[in-house]
Amino acid sequence: MQENSLKPHSIIMEDRKSLSVTGALDVAGFNEEVINIITSQGDMIVTGSKLHISKLSLESGEVEIDGAIDSLRYTAAKRNKSFMQRIFS
Repeated sequence: MQENSLKPHSIIMEDRKSLSVTGALDVAGFNEEVINIITSQGDMIVTGSKLHISKLSLESGEVEIDGAIDSLRYTAAKRNKSFMQRIFS
């Protein structure tokens, strides 16, 4: 199995209306205004309005989002700790 840090990660945004992400490991949460994607390069927060996940394939690491995209940012360098370690640290 390939290590998370070696999984290729890229983003392609078109006209702030669609976003394609590779290297996605999980979607931690989402609604019409915020989508939190865990990637091989850290947590990615996408904000906007009327956001919709049009494609989700964690096997291939692909996520596609449609809607009015306002911002895209990373919140952590990388996730090296387990879920339990993050809760109790």
